[in-house]
Amino acid sequence: MNINNNNTLLLFVPAICLLVACGSKKKDAVPAKSARQNSLTAEGFVVNPERFERNYTASGALLPNEEIQILSEVAGRVTAISFSEGATVAKGQVLLQVYNDDIKAQIRKSRAQKELQEKIKARQAELLQIGGISQQDYETTTAQIQSLNADIAYAEAMLRKTTIIAPFSGRIGIRNVSTGAVISPTTVIATLQQVSTLKLDFTVPDQYRDEVSTGKRVSFTINGKLDTFAGVISAIEPTADAVSHTVKVRAIVKNDGNKLMSGSFAHVVIPFGSNTSALLIPSQAIIPTGRDKKVAVIKDGKARMTTVVVGTRTNDMAEILQGLTAGDTIIITGIMQVKNDMDVKVSFKKTTS
Repeated sequence: MNINNNNTLLLFVPAICLLVACGSKKKDAVPAKSARQNSLTAEGFVVNPERFERNYTASGALLPNEEIQILSEVAGRVTAISFSEGATVAKGQVLLQVYNDDIKAQIRKSRAQKELQEKIKARQAELLQIGGISQQDYETTTAQIQSLNADIAYAEAMLRKTTIIAPFSGRIGIRNVSTGAVISPTTVIATLQQVSTLKLDFTVPDQYRDEVSTGKRVSFTINGKLDTFAGVISAIEPTADAVSHTVKVRAIVKNDGNKLMSGSFAHVVIPFGSNTSALLIPSQAIIPTGRDKKVAVIKDGKARMTTVVVGTRTNDMAEILQGLTAGDTIIITGIMQVKNDMDVKVSFKKTTS
């Protein structure tokens, strides 16, 4: 009985030792796994100042320098149309005539009445000198003449409204009415655009507000055309849009040869000048977050997540305005795995001459 117990004990002791040894190995393995998670091998990039031609590209639209809808101020029947669709018209040119014979007749009637009252007034003036009439009768006739003058002035103003003229030189569009049609003040007869000069409207972020100024030249291209065109900034909106945080800018473009058409989409390039000490980093190194942008800077072998202000971008590089200094080393690969205070082993890409 004692021998069996001793044998059992001898078998049990090695089993305990085996379990303890296995547990010890598992505990030793945990720190190794944790160490692997808290370290990263990545490619680095040293930030050095370099010359950078700073340009900003924006989307714009070409608009007529002047544009109106041609409307009649009075209702009436169209008696004559004096323009051709798509033609160029001069300032002051008659475009359309509305029936006005009734107004002309009213003017003739008022002038005849005025002439009669002036003769009466002349005779009353003589009678007033000898006391033949009262002062009140004379003043009544004078008031009637003044009233007729007002009626004539009003009728002449209405007569001018029946003749529609071009307020500026430009190209007229498609005609929407015909001779004999009865129009009202809401009837759009046609459109008139001044296209010898065009407006180019575009927006820039408010952080670049100081980079644009009146008189500055910009260049732009149009889809479907190989030429590069130029314009001069003429006006800048004094306030930024509260939603988009952009500033509206307008440039004036000379449309020589009518090569450009209003309404076209334009790719605008605004030169911001040259910076001889710009800090440029690969765009892939920038980590966008909810409110700002960050890059992973290596300090003493550890990653430090640093907030940066990004300026102008190129196809593969980005200008850093704030957050980095010359000589900083940043991570450009594995940025999705990097964490703050993580140990980082940096390698640099070899370049060939």
